[in-house]
Amino acid sequence: MLSVNPHSDSRYLSLLRSPDEAVSHIKSGETIVYGMNICQPPALLGAIADHVSAHKLKDVNIYTFLPREHAQSTVLSPNLCDQITHHSWFTGEADRMMTRYGLSYHVPSYLHQIPRLCRDFMEIDTVVTTVSPMDKSGFFSFGTGNDYISTATRYGKKVILEVNQNMPRVFGDSQIHISDIDGIVECNMPLLELVSPGEKPEDAIIGPMIAGMIPDEATIQLGIGGLPNAVTRSLINHSNLGIHTELFTEGMVNLIDKGVITGKKKNLHQHKHIFTTAAGTKHMYDFMNDNPSIESYPASYVCSPAVIAKNDTMISINSILEVDLLGQANAEYLSGSLFSGTGGQLDFVRGAFDSKGGRSILAFYSTAKGRTISKIVPRLKEGSAITTPRQDIHYLVTEYGITNMKGKDTRQRALAIIDLAHPSFRDALLREADMMGII
Repeated sequence: MLSVNPHSDSRYLSLLRSPDEAVSHIKSGETIVYGMNICQPPALLGAIADHVSAHKLKDVNIYTFLPREHAQSTVLSPNLCDQITHHSWFTGEADRMMTRYGLSYHVPSYLHQIPRLCRDFMEIDTVVTTVSPMDKSGFFSFGTGNDYISTATRYGKKVILEVNQNMPRVFGDSQIHISDIDGIVECNMPLLELVSPGEKPEDAIIGPMIAGMIPDEATIQLGIGGLPNAVTRSLINHSNLGIHTELFTEGMVNLIDKGVITGKKKNLHQHKHIFTTAAGTKHMYDFMNDNPSIESYPASYVCSPAVIAKNDTMISINSILEVDLLGQANAEYLSGSLFSGTGGQLDFVRGAFDSKGGRSILAFYSTAKGRTISKIVPRLKEGSAITTPRQDIHYLVTEYGITNMKGKDTRQRALAIIDLAHPSFRDALLREADMMGII
């Protein structure tokens, strides 16, 4: 790693502050954007929360994407919600309950458009995020995050970086120079980890089924969750796959290690593994660190459907929560409450379909809660969300099979979707389809 002793650099020392000092320039009424997921800066978020608690700050607007533990224990504290208005482009476990009770607010957005929101539709006063240590040329790396935060730092009025020696140094368009920042704090807390969920029995069916739809030399995108991870376990005998993905995951690291993913046949960034955000374990972060084959770029590039489509045989694999008989997919609402967000799902659904030889795959388990609830429903409920419209759906997959929605009429679609349902729900779904006048 091209690191230096930062404490011997006069520029670095002149910007080095305690967390309390670093946030003292933030004024009441300002708008703050902080790094998503792994890039949440715990020391800075804690200092902001302390200033609000001490009545040094009030009426603060804060924006992020997929807040996690560090935010939950600081700026998302219910005790501060009268002075901090928290906005999330993608809701996570940390703010689901807050959002349900109107204490945090969701901003519906396609991931590829969020950098533009930061550039053209917001006046950002302060940006705070975690970065890697400075290299000998004076550059810090955004590490596991690029997404919107790289754009926000370029258009925010003030930029405060939380330097963490555990954050990997990543190549691509992932650097910010010391001359472009206004403050530095140091915090070497271990990075948050995202451990893969346990394997379900259905994964052993769905994983190989989807892997069989992926030809050698394809470029892949995998979303978050157990099903995409199950697919990586089933790709071990493939060859010369490439990565152009919203999320870089642990399963991809294993396939790179095994020589399955090489990037040799990609149209864009040949031999490079392209992502915009990453989450995994320390093993993955160590693998990413100073690895010239791994590059990150802003979401406005990585998740742009037009860019995605430039990769031949682009295969997009994402999870959904439910689908209705019209073919509308919901990946955001669960039991009438916001569960996540749009993220990059529709970006990759559209980009993959427009790719030469590309496919978009939406996978889900057919049931939930011990097979008592069907995840195929007659119509999405009022108050739910359509993440992927029926016009965009390509392939749907459950443990009961695969169906291609493209070119089917409403009757054919409904019957094909019912075939993906658990057998105990099929008769009821057929009756509902009949009452809806679509079969």
